[in-house]
Amino acid sequence: MRVGIAGYGLAGRSFHAPLLKGCGFDVATVLTGNSTRARQAKEDFPLATVVENLTDLLAQKLDLMVIATANSSHVEYALAAIAAGVPVVVEKPMGRTVSETLHILDAGEKSGVPVTAFYNRRWDSDMLTLKKVASNGLIGKVFRLDSRFERYRPQLNPSAWRETLTPEEGGGLLLDLQTHLLSTALDAFGPADLTYSSVRKIRGESEDDVVLNLRHHSGVDSYCSVSAISGSTGPRIRALGTEGALIIEELDPQEALLRAGNYPEGGIWQVPTSSKAYIQRGDQREEIQAVPGNYGHFYLEVAGALEGKNPMPVSRDQILAVASIIDKAREISVR
Repeated sequence: MRVGIAGYGLAGRSFHAPLLKGCGFDVATVLTGNSTRARQAKEDFPLATVVENLTDLLAQKLDLMVIATANSSHVEYALAAIAAGVPVVVEKPMGRTVSETLHILDAGEKSGVPVTAFYNRRWDSDMLTLKKVASNGLIGKVFRLDSRFERYRPQLNPSAWRETLTPEEGGGLLLDLQTHLLSTALDAFGPADLTYSSVRKIRGESEDDVVLNLRHHSGVDSYCSVSAISGSTGPRIRALGTEGALIIEELDPQEALLRAGNYPEGGIWQVPTSSKAYIQRGDQREEIQAVPGNYGHFYLEVAGALEGKNPMPVSRDQILAVASIIDKAREISVR
């Protein structure tokens, strides 16, 4: 299947391109107006055509378009692809608001063009392991999830648009890493209501410290924290159950592997991709076998969906659930 990638920064080059390659797609075209990224695209895919505008991208007879541009252009690019009859994968979040998200989803549904969003963290080792532990009762009945992406970067990076653009322009952690925490919590424990929101701008105009609490209809509470200025970072995952806790300190190695130029051949990693996971009961800690992570499943399911074998990996309802919580978070954020 011929795929065009719009945007060749971190998301386009380090996540989508190697995953597409590994899952058997032909990266036929890359859209970028940046000369350095254009050179990188030709180095990575010598047979690909590099274009500078959306019209030229959509003229390439594509089977799929991946939108890995800044959040502010997602709607424009997605609607253009849908109008051209080209299925779309949109880098998370699909839209900056529920309204933008619905605009894309409704256009795809009306036109019969498949659309999905790239919530790849559902295939992290930590989340796959959490779902397994929650289902097999190893820690009893789970009642609380602490999930976080915390870093210590007290100084803004002026070259990173996510750190310098306002929320209205698509910047900030609420639209970035927090969407991953929401998508994975909802995937693990089902629908939820937002019960608390603290969305803060500490370093500048972008949202850089965000804490959201969810009450899942299943009875689990999820505490989701993202911060760029956390001088003391907590574990990636801590799930509390009636008979113990699951602790996962760090991310699995998939992101590092992708950034280093590796890819899952045939959609399956040939190297270890498991996090270190522990069951803790008081002062007793035991390491357990974690489930290997595999982002390749996302694009294998996309390929299956385009062949009519299965639905897209992230559904309309799942995409809208995240978007709705994001809107609500700004509405009820404590001041």
